Amino acid sequence: MAYYYQLRSLLLLISVSLVSDHLHCIPMAAIATAVCFSSFLLSLFLLFGLRQIHVASADASTAANPFTVRAALIRYWNRKVPTNRPQPAFILDKLSPLSALDSATYSSLAASDPAALSSRLSDLCAAARLLCNPEDTITNTYSDAARKDDSSAFGSYQNSNFSDYGSGAKGGSNGFSHYSDGLNVPVDSFRRYSRGSIGHNDSFASYAEEGNVVTANFTSYASSSTGGASGFDSYDHEANVPDLKFSNYDADANARKRSFSSYSDAANAGDQSFTGYGKRGAYVPTSFKGYATDTNVIGSSFNGYGESASGANDSFASYGFNGNVPVNNFQSYGDGGKSGSESFTSYRDQSNTGDDSFSSYAKGGNAASAEFTNYGNSFNPGTDSFKGYAEGSGKHKVTFKGYASDNTTFKAYARSGIDFKTYRNSSVNPPSGAPTDAPLLSLHSGKPANRWLVEPGKFFRERELRRGSVLPMPDIRDKMPARSFLPRSISGRIPFSVADVRRIFGIREDTALGKAVGETVAECERAPSRGETKRCATSAEDVIDFAVSVLGSDVVVRSTASTAGSKGDILIGKVSGVNGGKVTQSVSCHQSLFPYLVYYCHSVPKVRVYEAEILAVDSKEKINHGVAICHLDTSAWSPSHGAFVALGSKPGLIEVCHWIFEGDMTWTVAD
Repeated sequence: MAYYYQLRSLLLLISVSLVSDHLHCIPMAAIATAVCFSSFLLSLFLLFGLRQIHVASADASTAANPFTVRAALIRYWNRKVPTNRPQPAFILDKLSPLSALDSATYSSLAASDPAALSSRLSDLCAAARLLCNPEDTITNTYSDAARKDDSSAFGSYQNSNFSDYGSGAKGGSNGFSHYSDGLNVPVDSFRRYSRGSIGHNDSFASYAEEGNVVTANFTSYASSSTGGASGFDSYDHEANVPDLKFSNYDADANARKRSFSSYSDAANAGDQSFTGYGKRGAYVPTSFKGYATDTNVIGSSFNGYGESASGANDSFASYGFNGNVPVNNFQSYGDGGKSGSESFTSYRDQSNTGDDSFSSYAKGGNAASAEFTNYGNSFNPGTDSFKGYAEGSGKHKVTFKGYASDNTTFKAYARSGIDFKTYRNSSVNPPSGAPTDAPLLSLHSGKPANRWLVEPGKFFRERELRRGSVLPMPDIRDKMPARSFLPRSISGRIPFSVADVRRIFGIREDTALGKAVGETVAECERAPSRGETKRCATSAEDVIDFAVSVLGSDVVVRSTASTAGSKGDILIGKVSGVNGGKVTQSVSCHQSLFPYLVYYCHSVPKVRVYEAEILAVDSKEKINHGVAICHLDTSAWSPSHGAFVALGSKPGLIEVCHWIFEGDMTWTVAD
């Protein structure tokens, strides 16, 4: 009976596919229609002749099976691009590996009720090579006795739930070394870890290094504990889209030391939240050293951090150093605290812009001190907001020593106990309420500007792309998780909304993937920029449709062949310009983070596209075939764009070139 329903689903897909393939038969003469119908019957006959082939062998016969996803897209390409252009191998390689039978089954299910796909989610994700959230699949496999083991050393673990692990432990230590390294979607939970412990130590070394879409939950970690220490060393190094939650971490703890060293360094586009961190704690020192160094668009929020704590001692040294647009929000930080001390040394130094807000910072505290030393030496001025800073506090001391900013947002802050020593503000007037003798020095005080260091080779000038040039090649690796296109018969029936996608694919809102889904949908729904034509393609057919709609039916898609040469010097060999090197229009498509492949495609006018041999510098042997695009009109780009930081110019004054990274593609009219 099960086989009957699967076969019926397959027949449905066949009929849809054949009707689509032979749709041109409808307006033809009767005899032609008869020929088409005969073709349809012949196809069914061949299918039933093959019904003895076992389902498990479907993938092995993909090349000969006209009903596979691959075969259907080849027919679609030949109709949309009827100029005998080569089939786009780049796209064909990203198609779902679903068998013809599975494709028919899930297409039928999506047609009847897309939400019903969630009932078959595990099978669908495995068969179609999708990115599904393992949050609900991780289980706590440890017995009560094992959870209180004092001498555990955890190496090379992944996707585990350590809730209540070490609760009530006395003495001993747990070490997590090389935990969840290099995984696509590591999801780890440390809820209530070491809660109520006494003199217990925890260390996380090289945790989730080079992970992709990292979700970690440290809710109520070590709450009500006494003594001991926790250390996070090289945590989330080079991670992509980390999402880390420290809610009520060390709440009500007593004299428990915490350190975050090289935390999230070189990470990309993620968030850390510290909510109620150290709340009502007593004499709990916390050190953030090298936190978020060399990161790209990392956000950190400290809400209710150290609230009503006694004797807190927090230091932020080299926090956000050399980052790109770091965003930090300190809300109700240290409220009601007693005898607390916070220091920000070389905070956000040499970063590109950035945004920090300190709302109700140390409000209502007693005998608190905060020192901002060498704060905000950014390449491009960022924004800082201090609202209600130290307001209502008693016997406090706040020092801004060597603070470099254009900040005039000191609103409702305490009017005494604050020293703006060598506060370097280039505004005409001092901050509201600032001492009248506060020096007004230039932003850079006569020193050369600190620069956010863009990765070497990420942007270059058109004249550098010539035979014999030695150039640095940036990291062009595709850092997105491996996924496939769903057939349009499935993806086209899944509502493109945050709520529906999360529900169908079982993605929790408070995970890194859950947030990424929301950001992708928002970007797709954003109005196009001036002169831009855009579309989010949820299937391979959508990508082809958009490229053809912009460029016409005679198109070619290109991408850099491999990642060879990445992160090193390369020698440029033969260079050829697409369409003879003439100024042209292209369509560029970039991956978005979603459970299945979704590409953000947009028209790019006034460009030149090049293909170049990439050679090894020493042996001069060819190691790669690169595709580069040069944007000739940069007048609408932001002045703080990394291209101008790297190349030293302004919008509209220079052209900017870059390689097409692995996983991305550019379309042009065929030569």
